[in-house]
Amino acid sequence: MKKTLSDYIQLVKLRLSLLVVFSAAMSYLWATHRHVDTPTIWLLSIGGFFITACANIFNQIIERNSDKLMKRTALRPLPDARMKPTEAIVLALILGITGLLLLMKINFLCFILGFTAMLIYIVIYTPMKKLSSLTIIPGAIAGSLPVVIGWVAARGAITHEALLLFLIQFVWQFPHTWSIAWLLNDEYKKAELKMLPTKEKGQTSAMLILLSTFLIIPSGFLLYMYESAGIHVTWMLAIAGVITLLFALRFYKLRTDKAAVGLMLSCFAYLPVVLIILVTENFL
Repeated sequence: MKKTLSDYIQLVKLRLSLLVVFSAAMSYLWATHRHVDTPTIWLLSIGGFFITACANIFNQIIERNSDKLMKRTALRPLPDARMKPTEAIVLALILGITGLLLLMKINFLCFILGFTAMLIYIVIYTPMKKLSSLTIIPGAIAGSLPVVIGWVAARGAITHEALLLFLIQFVWQFPHTWSIAWLLNDEYKKAELKMLPTKEKGQTSAMLILLSTFLIIPSGFLLYMYESAGIHVTWMLAIAGVITLLFALRFYKLRTDKAAVGLMLSCFAYLPVVLIILVTENFL
């Protein structure tokens, strides 16, 4: 039983799914301006978790043969044959349909956005990883829609604030994903997955990662330009962006795995910090 539970945790990619839920929930809290509806945030969190888990399961079903070739993923339940694909498909469908129905109870637009995010992740992003490094674009779109879903759960419509949140998370996805791809490049090569912006680890790839990190800073200032955040909050976001950029500059200079780890960890910290700052502004 314990082993089975561990398998399901791996299958749904628990930490990733929880990060997605966190993004959506924080976006909802920012949009509510203290008027939090408890049933709605529960529907958002559980529904969001279920559709993310569904997308992650289908991702592993599609990539199970590639996962066999990588040390990091070879012991997942599907490539290790501890679970049959049919069992994973049934679970994914149950989670996906249930999650979408929960989002439908909030409003129809949440349902449409949730379905779109799942579809992009499963049908475009996952198979495209074998074809082109441009797969990061649909991946970033799918990964950034949760903050829009959170906003729509609170406001019932896509406003400029939702689009700005989407942009911030979209830009963040590039250094976040590429720093991980730098570290796992040898593994990805074995599985023929094209995740780095260039074919090889080198100066061009590092430069693109640096440039993508720099874009984090102006994307934060857009919140102030469109009167969505105060100047004090904007400066805090800018400081967080500059800190992340400093890690990217160090990475570009050294181009080592150790420097890539530093950039990866700074990216991990950046997005939660930004969302917490925005929500804290509303609740103080």
